[in-house]
Amino acid sequence: MPAKLHLHPDRLFSSHGVERDIARRLYQQVADLPIVSPHGHTDPAWFALNQPFENPTELLIKPDHYVFRMLYSQGISLEQLGLRRRDGEPVEQDPEKIWQIFAEHFPLFHGTPSSLWLNHTFVNTFGIDLKLNKQTASHYYQVINDALHTADFLPRRLFERYNIEVIATTECATDDLAYHQQIKASGWQGKVITAFRPDGVIDPEHEQFQSRLTKLSQITDLDCRNYDQYIAALRQRRAFFKAMGATSTDHGHPTAQTADLTDAQARSLFDRIVKSGVSKSDVSAADAELFRAHMLVKMAEMSLDDGLVMQLHPGSFRNHNDQLFRLFGRDKGADIPLSIEYVKALKPLLDKFGNNKDLSLILFTLDETTYSRELAPLAGHYPCLKLGPAWWFHDSPEGMIRFRRQTTETAGFYNTVGFNDDTRAFLSIPARHDVARRMDAVYLAELVARHMLDEEDAAVIAKDLAYGLAKKAYQL
Repeated sequence: MPAKLHLHPDRLFSSHGVERDIARRLYQQVADLPIVSPHGHTDPAWFALNQPFENPTELLIKPDHYVFRMLYSQGISLEQLGLRRRDGEPVEQDPEKIWQIFAEHFPLFHGTPSSLWLNHTFVNTFGIDLKLNKQTASHYYQVINDALHTADFLPRRLFERYNIEVIATTECATDDLAYHQQIKASGWQGKVITAFRPDGVIDPEHEQFQSRLTKLSQITDLDCRNYDQYIAALRQRRAFFKAMGATSTDHGHPTAQTADLTDAQARSLFDRIVKSGVSKSDVSAADAELFRAHMLVKMAEMSLDDGLVMQLHPGSFRNHNDQLFRLFGRDKGADIPLSIEYVKALKPLLDKFGNNKDLSLILFTLDETTYSRELAPLAGHYPCLKLGPAWWFHDSPEGMIRFRRQTTETAGFYNTVGFNDDTRAFLSIPARHDVARRMDAVYLAELVARHMLDEEDAAVIAKDLAYGLAKKAYQL
């Protein structure tokens, strides 16, 4: 008899009775609040076209780098998982075979956030009550595949079923936002907005930097190899994104370095970069870092003009596995956290704009050693700064608790921005928000049990962390 899959109602809560009871009461007050997803990477085409998801493998495995990086770590090739190669060489095409591999190796995910998210999806979205393993793989595939070809599992219907109030996708500065335009024209009431991601046209070390400058020139009718017209083109694109619903920008720089160059210095640097060649290897690392640093200050300046909230996501060594990058491209699970410095790095930007309450800059980190030493003191002082939630590798129960423990005493709750799921895996969104709401209830219950906070105040904070702070921080 296959083992039963059961989600315990008190999962993640303390084993200490007093704290568990308080956490349960706090969680019950926020469990059913609408989901505000202010930053993520879901595909707007899903909501524009509203077509059935192809099959369980295309939906739950291929878009989710949390899944395939773990499988790859155990010697399962990306070809076996059906990920397309850049050179067109053959990869596994049978989605059921790929699903079988995933199911046979599902124990790899025990103790990870992925198991929490996936089991939540299996139970609450598809009504499956058996554990996923080699024996139940075919049953899972059939149940999920059959469901995906019904009206109740179309993207818009799931959006509504999940009680999503708003979801933000993330698009490159040169994107035409055609799918967002289609959503707006459809009359559907679901709120799907974009966010402006200019990395491809700001980072000289991006492999498509030169070609994207060409595209930016084409879509703005400006010469983007001329610094002044390049800046004007970025302002034009920001205005277009804002007209399409964007309330934020997103910057995935390697570091948090900022620099306030004069116009003459910036022109000279830009000319040196665009004339250096067509390959990122032709640009010096120092020039690339200085230009990114300067452009963060320019983006802050533009945010003061147009009101878009800035998000800074630094500290990832992107595409660490050169072989995978050459064969499969970006975002294939080979991004590794780096140690990052914020206090000195952000000072040029903060010297210029830090005391201006009209600027909103949300800081994220993959370097948890900076929480209490740098980020919480910075956000606990400068009016323009807020702390984003535990991010990426730390979007986990323990990661969320570490974040609260190391930042709350200095920055409080209200210099943070609630939760965002930052995911490509659409069906994991309710699970991710549920985990965040549970862990905030756990942390607040500790404070109540220790008489540092009364339960009435904790309930207000829990609701703000689950819903109110994200709406306010992202102007939603």
